[in-house]
Amino acid sequence: MGKHILMIVGDFGEDYEIMVPFQTLEAVGHSVDTVCPEKESGDTVKTAIHDFRGDQTYLEERGHDFVLNATMAEVDPTEYDALVVPGGRAPEYLRTYDEVLETVRHFFEADKPVASLCHGPQILAAAGVLEGYEMTAYPAVRAEVEAAGCSWVDGVVRDGNLVTGQAWPDHPEWLAEFMALLGDEISHGEPIAADD
Repeated sequence: MGKHILMIVGDFGEDYEIMVPFQTLEAVGHSVDTVCPEKESGDTVKTAIHDFRGDQTYLEERGHDFVLNATMAEVDPTEYDALVVPGGRAPEYLRTYDEVLETVRHFFEADKPVASLCHGPQILAAAGVLEGYEMTAYPAVRAEVEAAGCSWVDGVVRDGNLVTGQAWPDHPEWLAEFMALLGDEISHGEPIAADD
């Protein structure tokens, strides 16, 4: 039976980190509501694509317009089974909204599954929920999450109700860990051979 999942997004969130989890979770039978403070269902957020090309930091390009399918002001977190907090630039300002922090705190207080990636843990740090966790994030955010009380792990990690990854290249392992936490049975069968 599919879970009801909340995803908090914002303008210039990372395109892959919004689109891929949204589509993957929906494809396996979960229902994902996407919300952003000060926006309503049907509004869009602009995404950004972050790529790694050998520079000292990532390159950012314009992504897609992602359509929200729920309204943050109408969300009751008690009605959701799990939370996804993607990365990109959005978390640096989303963490300034009390409604975002209160929503995040609910999932931790209720010990519900939470998946966060890249800069998403900036929101978790601001919500004050990371004390005692082993986790990861985008490496440039390491000092911030460690200051919030977590122990750093260099790679995808699942600790209790929390699954974290460093960036979108972690999607296969990060999503597999999150879906396992949701109770999904994941089968890695034999590859399908293409017809000659």
